[in-house]
Amino acid sequence: MRTRFILIQTSHAGNVGAAARAMKTMGFGDLVLVAPRWPNVLRREETIQRASGALDVLADARVVDTLDEALDGVTHLCATAMVPRDFGPPTRTPREHLEPLAQGEAQHVAFLFGSERFGMRNEDVYRCNVALSIPTDPQFGSLNLGAAIQVIAYEWRQALGGFAVRDATAPVRAADAQAVAGMLDHWERSLVQIGFLDPKAPKKLMPRLQQLFNRAQPTPEEIHILRGIAKAMADAVDAEAPGKTPSSVRKEPR
Repeated sequence: MRTRFILIQTSHAGNVGAAARAMKTMGFGDLVLVAPRWPNVLRREETIQRASGALDVLADARVVDTLDEALDGVTHLCATAMVPRDFGPPTRTPREHLEPLAQGEAQHVAFLFGSERFGMRNEDVYRCNVALSIPTDPQFGSLNLGAAIQVIAYEWRQALGGFAVRDATAPVRAADAQAVAGMLDHWERSLVQIGFLDPKAPKKLMPRLQQLFNRAQPTPEEIHILRGIAKAMADAVDAEAPGKTPSSVRKEPR
């Protein structure tokens, strides 16, 4: 579904850059500016800096003189108006309105944002199919323009299906049963060697360790670490003089 973001009489160049960045993070690229304060706003240094990687959105953006020009081809227009009005389109939350809209027949949706200083004129709101109001703390509902665009862009992208979340790390591969069994055998020998496990009365120590590692599902790398610990325990005992009992020996609790 085609999507356009329209900014009316934007007064701060940085907000145009922030808008481009917010749009690109959600996969949108059609930006139209209606009578911005700076005619060269798309090329201003502050705009470029705030865009932070979304220069392609700025390169494709258009500056027009009137809202009529910006609405060319639009079939469903959404105002973003935080202040309730006595007359005009129904007010809805973004999620409430956008989810069914994404499943509907609208072919070209546009989101309209007013001036930072004056908001949206009533005449512009009246032209819209809906007024979207972002739910905020009633005691402090002030959103800057870039933040408002990011919220709307996110909600619309989610309504359209969203993007898959990529894992920050590679999938974890658990060690196989043979590797776990070999590690446990290594641990059993070392625990006997340090005096923690009495082979004549082992009780349930090794089965309990077996269950612990079954739940933990250690990776091959973790098995390697655990074997290293078992070896270090045994080496510490071997380093002691023959016949001496390590001072740190503890018996398994009953």
